[in-house]
Amino acid sequence: MKALTVMADSLRAGYIHPTHVLNTLIELENAGGTAALREFEAHLTSGQQALTERGHPHARLAEAWLQATRFYLQESQRGAA
Repeated sequence: MKALTVMADSLRAGYIHPTHVLNTLIELENAGGTAALREFEAHLTSGQQALTERGHPHARLAEAWLQATRFYLQESQRGAA
């Protein structure tokens, strides 16, 4: 999953531009639909919890990815209704 690679690279770097996050989520949705977004959210949830527990310096960036993904899912569902 390309989105996981993008997210992991951003955690290594400690930064990602918000536009790049949005573009990644759009590409993920285009490639696999809502199911792919939900799977990505599940990976982010478990990964973010692990990073927080270990005190990883970029755990807040993982949380930002998770929040962005959840917001994107919420907005895409609202747009589909």
